[in-house]
Amino acid sequence: MLESHIHEWLNLLIRWIHFIVGIAWIGASFYFNWLENNLNRKRPPGDSIAGDLWAVHGGGFYHLNKFAAGPEQLPSELHWFKWEAYVTWLTGMMLLIVVYYFNARIYMIDPSVRDLSSVQAMSISLLSIAGSWFVYDGICRTSLASRPRILVGVVFLYLSLLAYFLSAVFSGRAAYIHVGAVIGTLMVGNVFFVIIPAQKEMVRAMTENRNPDPALGARGLLRSLHNNYLTLPVLFTMISVHFPGTYGNSSNWLILILVSVAGVLARHYFNIRKASRPAWWFLVVAFCILLGAAWLAYPRAVGHQQRTVSSVEAMEIVTARCSGCHASNPSFAGISSPPGGMILETVQQIENHADTIYQNSVLTSTMPPGNLTGITDPERQVLAAWYQSLTGLK
Repeated sequence: MLESHIHEWLNLLIRWIHFIVGIAWIGASFYFNWLENNLNRKRPPGDSIAGDLWAVHGGGFYHLNKFAAGPEQLPSELHWFKWEAYVTWLTGMMLLIVVYYFNARIYMIDPSVRDLSSVQAMSISLLSIAGSWFVYDGICRTSLASRPRILVGVVFLYLSLLAYFLSAVFSGRAAYIHVGAVIGTLMVGNVFFVIIPAQKEMVRAMTENRNPDPALGARGLLRSLHNNYLTLPVLFTMISVHFPGTYGNSSNWLILILVSVAGVLARHYFNIRKASRPAWWFLVVAFCILLGAAWLAYPRAVGHQQRTVSSVEAMEIVTARCSGCHASNPSFAGISSPPGGMILETVQQIENHADTIYQNSVLTSTMPPGNLTGITDPERQVLAAWYQSLTGLK
């Protein structure tokens, strides 16, 4: 009990820190991208200022300038936007260890997908995360860097194949989280290995009164743009755990790709909406893609037993297969409190949560996770018939 309690609070504290620094990182990224797209660039020829912007916020006025090259003299204090990214990644990896590695049998492995050992699952996890950075970085360092649209297409193809592969070895929930972990690693790798070194070279060149290598700046700008577009897909993977209808679907990898593409298009709209060309149609296309993902995720007909099943009969299955975790005092190792606060110990309680039980145990089969309690297909059919009897579902 003590071990489970400590594990739960580790999860809570790390997740809270991850959430806080993640907001700081993404907020800064969104703000600077907005700032870049809203600068007044109508400057006289030869002006050292490339653009400026006036803003009002929090009861005060602000005037921001962007230098074309750099100020004549560097200030004594220069803020670097990097620790937000580093701590977000570090806490994310800690969460992956605490939640998924410590409970690999519960959250990572689904024998109906691939019957892996915990060591095998963790090895695939680490290799996919670390290896993806080298693949991505290698692609970005080829001649494709001068053809950004083709570069994006190749990276998109790689991430799509990765999503398909992970969905074929992990549980749907773990596959989604690992795609998010990979994308997050690409983003922080861009900051650590490309963007910050380019900025350090700019500062070093100024202190040494020489011109910085423009290729470094161009590479950093490209990677920063990649990070901007990857933000919404990685955010979706973070919240996907709450939506088993996505990761629990047989086409979960395709649903993930479609939602991610919609997120990228929505991000693109906000990036170019100040441009002269129309931008609204990107939102229309994104919405249509989301509709397609929703249609794909829609649960298909489930063959129900043609008989009336009472809540008492359903309760027997829930007690045997679900109450080890969904109890006031869970007896399952590694679980200190009922997941989602859902307690299933009485007939009234299972009737109150009938929709969730039907969604997770019949339509998506995401519960029990990894089918650890060995629920059978006939038992799932009984629960389906019970739900139909209870709700009058046709």
